[in-house]
Amino acid sequence: MLMTLIQKEIMHHILSVRFVALLLMCLLLVPLTLSINYRRYSQNLVDYQESIKREQAEAKENPPNAQDPNAEVSKLFLKPTPLSVFANGLEDALPTYLGMTRNGVRQGSAGVSQASVAYVLGNLDFLFIVGTVFSLLALLFTFDAVAGEREAGTLRINLSNSLPRDVFLWSKLIGGYIVFVVPFLVSFLLGLLLITWQGFPLGEFKIALPVLGLTLISLLYIAVFFAIGVVISTFLDNAKTALIVAFTFWVFAVLIVPRGAFVVAKLVSPTRTQQAVYMEKTILRNNLSKDKDEKIGEKMAEAFASSEGISIRAGDTATQERMDKLRKPIEEEFRRAFQNQTDKIDRDYQREKDRQEQVGETLSRIAPTASLSYIAINLTQTGKLKRDGYFQTGERYYSQLDDSYFSGISDDALAQILQIANRMTDSSESETDKIPPPPPLTEPSLSDTLRRSAVDVCLLGFFAIAFTAIAFLKFFRSDI
Repeated sequence: MLMTLIQKEIMHHILSVRFVALLLMCLLLVPLTLSINYRRYSQNLVDYQESIKREQAEAKENPPNAQDPNAEVSKLFLKPTPLSVFANGLEDALPTYLGMTRNGVRQGSAGVSQASVAYVLGNLDFLFIVGTVFSLLALLFTFDAVAGEREAGTLRINLSNSLPRDVFLWSKLIGGYIVFVVPFLVSFLLGLLLITWQGFPLGEFKIALPVLGLTLISLLYIAVFFAIGVVISTFLDNAKTALIVAFTFWVFAVLIVPRGAFVVAKLVSPTRTQQAVYMEKTILRNNLSKDKDEKIGEKMAEAFASSEGISIRAGDTATQERMDKLRKPIEEEFRRAFQNQTDKIDRDYQREKDRQEQVGETLSRIAPTASLSYIAINLTQTGKLKRDGYFQTGERYYSQLDDSYFSGISDDALAQILQIANRMTDSSESETDKIPPPPPLTEPSLSDTLRRSAVDVCLLGFFAIAFTAIAFLKFFRSDI
């Protein structure tokens, strides 16, 4: 009996205008969007490679002047990920590079700073299609599953026979779901074949596995909205009213709640700006440098007063060793003080940002669309895992530069004269050769991705089960 009712439900949807609209949207939107986004990724990859070549050429022609504490002596560029084809995530919002200066890590311009006005309208990617378009279509497929038959009078006729209510409702859910997901899967497969033909590395395990996970999560997300549509249909007797309620729910769940949660988070837990933190570090360095120069000046004055005379000449190793002996303990003390205080500033700022982001994420998870987005950007490596790994790599690179390069640079005038003189006499190693190259960006591991996504996967599963259970409980207790 269940199979017969499912077949009847499938034929009912296939012969409807809704199925034609679904089929057209699937065949047009999914393959076309994947193809366009893959071309964008290819262009971003070319820009990334050209930026690295240009930076290396400029460093050879004009070696960096590390005496300037604001000068960028090296850059860590952000490499685009091929999985951004499916979900752009934070890819455009992250800075294109991290510049290493003696005052700390300075962020380059983000991709959105050069975007056109079209960026205001949002990104059209696979995540947007599933999270926004298909969720609305799922509600349109189910808003009249029960209400429509009740309004037409066919529900009473069907249940007057020996037809269990649970079989009737399961046929509505399963039949409509099959009709919905088949065009979705076919169009997604066509899109994958299209971008693979263009050069997308779908055959790699680290690419194929996230794509499979993204497919399964999309099917679960669609099931959630199918269950929501059936719940609305069981609570209402009129199909038009059910349509209005379904659309209102979609507006709040998909458009308002995920965005409004972070607006509330900014009010509840405000933070400083990145530029304010950088300026705070600059002021700290200037204040500490002033104290350090005074101490070095006092030591130098004592040395001159206790000596019959000190000559400053290029290649005078005795004088340089004596100056270094006086200067280095003070500079090391300054460097440790600056590092400790900047670390505290960074920790406080990061704690503020994490708190605000955690509040926004927690509030946004009220809507299943937020959980889908978090899972998708984790699987495609365009979310928090990519962002955190990028900035952590930049901090490690800065620590490496601070130990091997910045620690040997002094701000006092006498030391600068000696360093310039040594560079003029020693031409065996250029200034660029002393700077270690940027480390490669580490990709998030599969275990980290699954750990970060476990909560959202469970939430989607909970939503699907809970709304389905509510629909059955209400339908069983309804008077037909």
